[in-house]
Amino acid sequence: MGQANPAISAMLAGRIEAGDFPSAVYVVAERGEIIFADALGEAVREPAQYAATLETIYDLASLTKPLVTGLLCALFVERGLVELDGVLADYLPEFAREDKSGLTVRQLLTHTSGLPAWRPLYLLCGGQREKALSVIAAERLEYATGTRVVYSDLGFITLGFLLQRLAGITLAELARLEIFEPLGLTRTFFNPERAWQTEVAACESGGNGHERGMCAEEYDTPPPFGVWREQTVWGEVHDGNAHFLGGAAGHAGLFSTAFETLRLAAQFHAATTRLLKAETCRLFRTNLTEGLDEARSPAWQLAATPASTAGPRLSPDSFGHLGFTGTSCWNDPHHERVLILLTNRTHARPLPFVNINGVRRSFHTLAVEALEAR
Repeated sequence: MGQANPAISAMLAGRIEAGDFPSAVYVVAERGEIIFADALGEAVREPAQYAATLETIYDLASLTKPLVTGLLCALFVERGLVELDGVLADYLPEFAREDKSGLTVRQLLTHTSGLPAWRPLYLLCGGQREKALSVIAAERLEYATGTRVVYSDLGFITLGFLLQRLAGITLAELARLEIFEPLGLTRTFFNPERAWQTEVAACESGGNGHERGMCAEEYDTPPPFGVWREQTVWGEVHDGNAHFLGGAAGHAGLFSTAFETLRLAAQFHAATTRLLKAETCRLFRTNLTEGLDEARSPAWQLAATPASTAGPRLSPDSFGHLGFTGTSCWNDPHHERVLILLTNRTHARPLPFVNINGVRRSFHTLAVEALEAR
């Protein structure tokens, strides 16, 4: 189960007091064993009050990208259902366009596709989610494919559609059958049922003010499919595109606890995986974007990336990912360590949200120091 580490817990308590986020749950594991774990603060402050616990379920946001989409892509590559360097248009004819004819699955996984970072699909699709893939395929590339790393939600939404088309079922059902049930996960899912709400950490109060602001800069009309969410986003996905797409998408929508997030992260380590081959796991610590502005492996960022949130104490081939709601997961394969920090920084505070990358680096540094001091 692990025990609280005084230095880590004190640092996070200080950031809660400073207003960075209302709650934080962390888990630090080494060689498959949980060493440190604690829960601090309030998972929900409004419209009710609930303390955070080690079993609190968080909206993991973009941790969906590696923990579901990246993992499923790796499984499909192992089974020969898709090729890492396969041309995307061979699987999704919507991308059989002159500017995207050479776009590959690998380039989507490493954010080198040229696709824009984000677009409000709920505006561009006229409220019809079945148009989403065609709308993405019609987007103009913002740079030459393979020449830059530009983090793209649209790329991973596309991968989610690719997986669904190959499997013939929804992404949520695919994740349940291939990941959640085989690993015995009971508090990990898309679209939490209403009965779970009081055990879920809340997100943004007043709906999606952050995204409303982004859209206001470029668009004059409200979403044609309805009105913006005005209530506290609590028990449903925070991300607007994931919400529009039914709560489960390739880039966001996953909910889980810190302990079950650890079990998901363990699938990317050769010594602890139950789903992948050991040689596949080695790929996640391998830089596939040599010479570009970020070091990337399939679905993960590497610690070798300048200014990554890994901090100075994780090995350069460590790989990690962040979630907009305030979540993070970093893996150090050299020492077989997993460091997970879940917060809900988007809850119960006015815009703008606090950039907590410094907190993440401090967490990793304190965790490594504590592990090495044992």
